[in-house]
Amino acid sequence: MMNLKGNPELTPKNLMRPLKNYGIACMSMGFLIEETAPVVWRGLMVMSAVEKLLRQVDWGQLDYLVIDMPPGTGDVQLSVSQNIPIAGAVIVSTPQDVALLDAHKGAEMFRKVHVPVLGLVQNMSVFQCPKCKHETHIFGTDGVRDLAKTLGLDILGDVPLHINIRETCDSGQPVVISQPQSDAVKLTILRCTGSSYGPWERSQKQNRCLEGAS
Repeated sequence: MMNLKGNPELTPKNLMRPLKNYGIACMSMGFLIEETAPVVWRGLMVMSAVEKLLRQVDWGQLDYLVIDMPPGTGDVQLSVSQNIPIAGAVIVSTPQDVALLDAHKGAEMFRKVHVPVLGLVQNMSVFQCPKCKHETHIFGTDGVRDLAKTLGLDILGDVPLHINIRETCDSGQPVVISQPQSDAVKLTILRCTGSSYGPWERSQKQNRCLEGAS
């Protein structure tokens, strides 16, 4: 998705240098193993890998460190939340019932380990036909918004199911970089600033959304 491949170089202090693109430093287990090799780890092996990616990488001066974690409440989530100070967690989910169950559990887990949940993002929220512009809610309507109300959390934005987002991610050229004026980006920002918010809340959401898309 970031158009990055290869093995990280080592610094004189034997720290790995993260790979960089679009001004973002990235580190992944995928850089350390064969491309088709599965990562079948549990328990201590997971904790060791997380520690390696956090402590043995020359991150330099960062504004934010974003950790993309798998769904659920397993070893990775527990290891990260218990071993490093986390400013907050963002839960991303599609609106369908099965996905929302995991999202709800994830939010409750972070609360239990005293990690603030900053809000929820609704992914694949709507499909808009590229020809007639008709909108279809393939995975259901507003499931994440309903969950946010249940949990007393904010909705941070909606990401539509759009072919441009898929194509640009697959090519390693994120749509906000390669096509910043495209319908996909405009639709994402429009839904992030949605008319269901009040004037003050809507302005705050728009600021956050535009910062994320810049």
